[in-house]
Amino acid sequence: MKKAFPILGLLTAALLSYALYDALIVAPKEQTMGDVQRIFYYHVPSAWTAFLLFFLNFLASIQYLVRRDPETDKVANWVVITFAVLTCVAAFVIKLVPDLMKALPEGVELSSIATTGPIIAGIYFLLRKLFSVEDSDALAVTTAEVGVVFCTVVLVTGPLWARPVWGIWWTWDVRLTSTLVLWLIYVSYLVLRRFSSSGQTPVLAAALAVFGALDVPLVYFSIWIFRTQHPQPVIGGGGSIDPRMLRVLLVNWLAFLCFAFLVCWSRYRLERLKRQVEETQALEALLEPRGAVR
Repeated sequence: MKKAFPILGLLTAALLSYALYDALIVAPKEQTMGDVQRIFYYHVPSAWTAFLLFFLNFLASIQYLVRRDPETDKVANWVVITFAVLTCVAAFVIKLVPDLMKALPEGVELSSIATTGPIIAGIYFLLRKLFSVEDSDALAVTTAEVGVVFCTVVLVTGPLWARPVWGIWWTWDVRLTSTLVLWLIYVSYLVLRRFSSSGQTPVLAAALAVFGALDVPLVYFSIWIFRTQHPQPVIGGGGSIDPRMLRVLLVNWLAFLCFAFLVCWSRYRLERLKRQVEETQALEALLEPRGAVR
């Protein structure tokens, strides 16, 4: 795996360069906003990547909390399976009831409802297989740190895009405010992990992460539910996008995902090494004879 890291790093650098060329040169100029719209190819992929990382942090935090007790772990497994089944049943019921179909937000497909539960369950059990209890906590820390970086990119590029288009840097609408709250929650999570030395810190941090993850759906669906200054979604929700722009957007997102994976991989290895060193030092301190002169 160590030999694969430089190769993947070079491939990611090439993909990022190609994505940059696509965003600045290949993508057509937006007729209304002009070249400033090209921030879109960094703003949106950064947001999607941050949401994905916070979602992984959410699952890893839940696993750290429940897997410490075998009975709670079993209950959690059945809850996840039940959730996956219920989403499929819900999609079937909505299809049979016309009034429920009409109540769906424009652009929301039944297939997305039916597949959400099984996908979440699949990721949950995959993480459970690949990571131990302690490794789940290390994964939660890693994804939170990298997620905050990408969320910071969102909060920086948003005002840079808004100023020439809206004439303002910031407005306290639901989408922008909920995104800022999400960033503050995970910054608080990292501060707690960094400066608290209590033995209960991982548990408290995991509980905070679960609470913070509840803000992600609010951020995502806010522009579908509320009238906001933020533009409506161009993918789903009745929106539309030029196919050439969509291709460039997806290329940039793929590049950001690869970059996030490499950073998470490196940071996760460092976190595990740090914990191994701390465990070794604690063991040496216990084994050291009392009154020994250093």
